[in-house]
Amino acid sequence: MTTVGILGGGQLARMLALSGAPLGLRFRVLDTVADACAGQFAPLIVGDYRDKLALAEFASQVDVATFDFENVPAESAQWLSERVPVFPNPRALSIAQDRLVEKTLFRELGIPVPDFADVADRAALDAAIAAIGVPCILKTRRLGYDGKGQFRIKSAGDVDAAWDALGTQAQTVGLILEAFVPFERELSVVAVRGRDGAFRTWPLTENWHIDGVLSASLAPARVDDALARTALAHARTLGEALDYVGVFALELFCRDGVLLANELAPRVHNSGHWTIEGSETSQFENHLRAVLGLPLGDTRMVGHACMLNWIGAMPDANAVLREACGHWHDYGKEPRAGRKVGHATLRAETAHELAEALTRVGEALGRTDIVAHAAGIG
Repeated sequence: MTTVGILGGGQLARMLALSGAPLGLRFRVLDTVADACAGQFAPLIVGDYRDKLALAEFASQVDVATFDFENVPAESAQWLSERVPVFPNPRALSIAQDRLVEKTLFRELGIPVPDFADVADRAALDAAIAAIGVPCILKTRRLGYDGKGQFRIKSAGDVDAAWDALGTQAQTVGLILEAFVPFERELSVVAVRGRDGAFRTWPLTENWHIDGVLSASLAPARVDDALARTALAHARTLGEALDYVGVFALELFCRDGVLLANELAPRVHNSGHWTIEGSETSQFENHLRAVLGLPLGDTRMVGHACMLNWIGAMPDANAVLREACGHWHDYGKEPRAGRKVGHATLRAETAHELAEALTRVGEALGRTDIVAHAAGIG
């Protein structure tokens, strides 16, 4: 029986383990905390990702390794890859961990990006703002996610505050200045590439965020076919350039009919959770198929789907479960402000039916944002 090792024991590792059970797979998880929620479904090794003893124990128990979040140290993935197969490869992980390197790669591959500049010190920040203009966003090059490690500069008067907030990190994790994009839609391509180079994508997904954290994902996105084809082509270009194996997401902004790449997520992705019920093969099963060298599953949609993220605490499950198209996912986490604790997916045969179900759920939960988004679907 094959054992898959996962670096990181959050909800993504948990859902990988659940999806791998029908394939007859076993799992081992390495995480830094003893209450990692994937440990409820797979044996858990507790240790630092840089601890060679913990990594060696982990490597001795698995046939192949992957990871469930992009802040696993790339050097740890490289160390493991010299002992067991690791997918995606450590190079892809390393590139995704540095916004400057990532944006530079996009540009080299002909994938449009917002203007950006490296910020090594305060003088470099002033020069970058002079070149790019305001509004713009100062970000850490490393470790930021879900809106963390960012400061939006709306006018020249915000520059001092931005530097006070993030300047101390210029010499540690590095900083990058990016032009602010007044986008019309935030989109993502969730794609999978096999060991043999086989490549598939799920339909383009449209996303909404609240305070920098994903709130909902709708598939298929409400864009024309030509734009969707362009987005999928960008993902293929990126996957082939990185010799990528596994699932990844390419996050995009749409502005005036033009796509601008935001970032690469080298893992199964929050905006692909709808694929569990809304696709012939989920992103989790296809990630496992890819890293194991198995044939990839069909990624076609089954109807229309919308995933709702639960942040901080789980709402009343009845609001979703009373819907014939409602599916509930509790990650088994303790409630905490800003924490992703679960999600729900509504899947229907038509966009109109989906919009009606979302409206009922939003009204039952007192979520005006869900109701507002539903109004634009049907």
